[in-house]
Amino acid sequence: MKKFELMALPYAPEALEPVISRETLSFHHGKHLAAYVNNLNTLLPGSGMEDLSLEEIVCKATGGIQNNAGQIMNHELYFGQFAAPKQDNVPSGKMAEAIARDFGSFEAFKEEFQKKGATLFGSGWVWLSADKDGKLVITQEANAANPIQKGLTPLLTFDVWEHAYYLDYQNRRPDHLAALWQIIDWKVVEGRWKK
Repeated sequence: MKKFELMALPYAPEALEPVISRETLSFHHGKHLAAYVNNLNTLLPGSGMEDLSLEEIVCKATGGIQNNAGQIMNHELYFGQFAAPKQDNVPSGKMAEAIARDFGSFEAFKEEFQKKGATLFGSGWVWLSADKDGKLVITQEANAANPIQKGLTPLLTFDVWEHAYYLDYQNRRPDHLAALWQIIDWKVVEGRWKK
């Protein structure tokens, strides 16, 4: 049976400071994501989904299996999109053109994305995705949901579960969302879009 493993972070634990602290990363990746991986591996035997890919499980499962698989997929996309902080960090090339085409400007996109992240009630994720025609859309997904369940291709996500920011920002979710732009690796995001 295929076992899922905790992803290795593609950067040092302190690499995202001060946007995301080493302490937050340690808890978020080393405890929360690790628990989802362990839970999924415990739930899979006898489920009939042992040989499915993570994406297939996310789209087909329900209940605990779907929740844990969804959180693994969401967190792998989340942690995989970051790099050391940069001021004036913006997309370029075709990604920048597509954002301007579908949202009017990068600033307008950022404003809408942050607003959707700040106003998502409870726990969940805000996503930039592409539809089957390549049009970019922003969605709010509750709990462990992922845009692939709607036939979209996920490109960029901000985690709005409290464990993603509470040690660094307490209840200031909008401040957390505004800071994340400094650490987005736009080459990774564009690579997801081109697949």
